[in-house]
Amino acid sequence: MTPELEGEGNEKGDVVMNSWFGPAGTVSPLHQDPRRNLLCQVFGRKKVVLIPASESSYVYPDSEDPLLLNTSQVDLENPDLDKFPLFEKATQIHAVIGPGDMLYIPPKCWHFVRSLEPSFSISFWFD
Repeated sequence: MTPELEGEGNEKGDVVMNSWFGPAGTVSPLHQDPRRNLLCQVFGRKKVVLIPASESSYVYPDSEDPLLLNTSQVDLENPDLDKFPLFEKATQIHAVIGPGDMLYIPPKCWHFVRSLEPSFSISFWFD
């Protein structure tokens, strides 16, 4: 059975596809999404760091801006441990994905992504 892909995916059960294309060095800062995510790498390689949702208190979600509640205040590659001391306790799972790889990211799991070279990915968000 093939899921129907339509609209913006606002209905429960919809699958939302996003494409991500960029040069080496493109960064998606540490953030979390509300739905399951299959990140499929088409070409190029990306570094991915995952932090379990259960450790949200360690990543200092941005509470000042309602649009950024899903985004950490911590710069994962250069954390200010004086300002964000609990971040040191966060469990970090590191991976590099390449062409043909698929990574499952659970709902609310914190993740950071850096393109290591020009790359293209497709993600599928679903309930």
